[in-house]
Amino acid sequence: MAVAWKAPFDKTESRAQELLPSGNILWGLDEAETVFGLYGIPYQPASVLVTHDKIIKTSWAGALGDEALRAELDSLLATVP
Repeated sequence: MAVAWKAPFDKTESRAQELLPSGNILWGLDEAETVFGLYGIPYQPASVLVTHDKIIKTSWAGALGDEALRAELDSLLATVP
């Protein structure tokens, strides 16, 4: 799931369609900052990978390169039973 924050819905929707064209990744706009507050994220871009049993696996601020992001996602997927 991808969560956006601090942007109008129409701009967020347009950008989500551009970045997530398959439609396989759910996204939402966190206008009340509920999700960001829950995970202690004070700004964007930030990423938090959460396991299937709701444990924070890793988090980082800023963007990652393709290889580093793939390694993080592969590590997360390795936790799925």
